[in-house]
Amino acid sequence: MTASSNVSAALEGIRVLDFSIMLAGPYCARMLADVGAEVIKIEPPEGDDMRLRAPLRGGHSAYFGQLNAGKRSITLDLKTSEAIAIVHGLVAKADVVVENFRPGVMERLGLGEKTLRQINPRLVYCSISGYGQTGPAAARPAYAMMVHAASGFDRTLMHYAGDRDRPAPGAVFVADVLGAIFGFSAIQTALVQRGRTGVGQYIDVALMDCMSNLLVYELQEAQFPVATPRPVYAPVKARDGDLLITPITERNFSALCEATGLAALRNDERFATLPSRSRNWLAMMDVVEDWTRERSVAECVQALDHAGVPCSAYADPGDTLADPHLIKRGLFQQVSDGAGQFTGINPPWRMSGTRSELGERVPAVGEHTQGILDKILGMAPAEQARARAAGAFGAAKP
Repeated sequence: MTASSNVSAALEGIRVLDFSIMLAGPYCARMLADVGAEVIKIEPPEGDDMRLRAPLRGGHSAYFGQLNAGKRSITLDLKTSEAIAIVHGLVAKADVVVENFRPGVMERLGLGEKTLRQINPRLVYCSISGYGQTGPAAARPAYAMMVHAASGFDRTLMHYAGDRDRPAPGAVFVADVLGAIFGFSAIQTALVQRGRTGVGQYIDVALMDCMSNLLVYELQEAQFPVATPRPVYAPVKARDGDLLITPITERNFSALCEATGLAALRNDERFATLPSRSRNWLAMMDVVEDWTRERSVAECVQALDHAGVPCSAYADPGDTLADPHLIKRGLFQQVSDGAGQFTGINPPWRMSGTRSELGERVPAVGEHTQGILDKILGMAPAEQARARAAGAFGAAKP
């Protein structure tokens, strides 16, 4: 988000057709809207299922709202040829398509990459799927948690936890968020190249590949095993809770010794050098815990911050909504939908020359259908009536 609302947005004039559902695709397309693209969400007549996902207020999902604020909505029954014809008309006037169905679904609908890029060779077409569009696993159904399991991510966390012999349950969809971010990045790279060549291209983003890119150290360690495991950063107990302390550098360690006054830290040969501290990290933190247990979390953080030791208390997600630092940085945005307002989360970058912020409104189901037909497609009333009678926007009214 920028300080001035008068600054233009980088993707103004770019039109995106968003066919996606769930999390990865909608999040990717929403970030394009955050930086100025006109994003048209194409929903079934009953609306995206995500509109029904908790948390709900007055029947409206804040989860859906976070993923779709700032978009426009058109409802189309893609099982009808009339709706497909409308999509083809939109494609001729679009710059980007985002979809995250299982491979083959868009082709069966008549909306595959080859078909749409014949209509508009400048089109950038991005598919986000679990295992990609090619390879022996491409057709497998996949959700983020399955990819976490298959990529080695879950067992990596189990290994680092040290006190488990099975992967832990989870519900934070890391693969989906990574897929959204990498898709967002690849789309803009393709738009830059299109500016040079005049031609669009196809983008194939696989959640499995995204998770492999997350395991930067672990996939190298798998090839070249190390004799000494890397440090694992675990909580230490204070009098009233836990905190995390990470004295990684020599300077951090010296500051920790000064702040705590622990002779056992400064004089123990196990902690004399950076490599030896890495080998004996948990033993070192056990010594530090003798100091933290006698103090509150707030007292520990205050003392360590003053000395320049990297540390943090543990927060719940809701705590961050009142964090004065995040509020000052403009991370939060008030967003409205049919149930009123909720606090949305702005994109995590700040740019000096472009507006980038979460849209202020969540579209109602099909809210912009009429305007899109009239203003973008220029469909005559009689043509619209024929499409409506054929069920292009849902079951035809008697």
